[in-house]
Amino acid sequence: MSKTIINSDKAPKPVGPYNHSVLVNGILFISGQIAIDPTNGELIQDNIEAETHQVLKNLGAILEEAGCTYEDVVKCSVFVSDMGMYGRINAIYAEYFNEDTAPARELVEVANLPKYVNVEISAIASKS
Repeated sequence: MSKTIINSDKAPKPVGPYNHSVLVNGILFISGQIAIDPTNGELIQDNIEAETHQVLKNLGAILEEAGCTYEDVVKCSVFVSDMGMYGRINAIYAEYFNEDTAPARELVEVANLPKYVNVEISAIASKS
């Protein structure tokens, strides 16, 4: 097994004992990202649209560091604090993932997320 740790200076530092991503045999496992602005460490919580954009930008920075793009993502897990935001999150998500090539995904409501954010997204990408 080949295992490589990949972190990005363009994504916020992990808030716990984990790495941004791990590459194993051509599969990139990306840790859940929240809406922390990597330039100043501040949470983006103006509205769910801005929060979702920042989450996906952070995810994109990690993909880029690994030599991947959003097109390489095969699976996303989306965690939200309120299912009532589903449509608004989906609208932003669709700006990053083309409907014809979008990854598999689940979106689930949870009681709490790190730093009490409204959305967290993790992903799996194929680097082949």
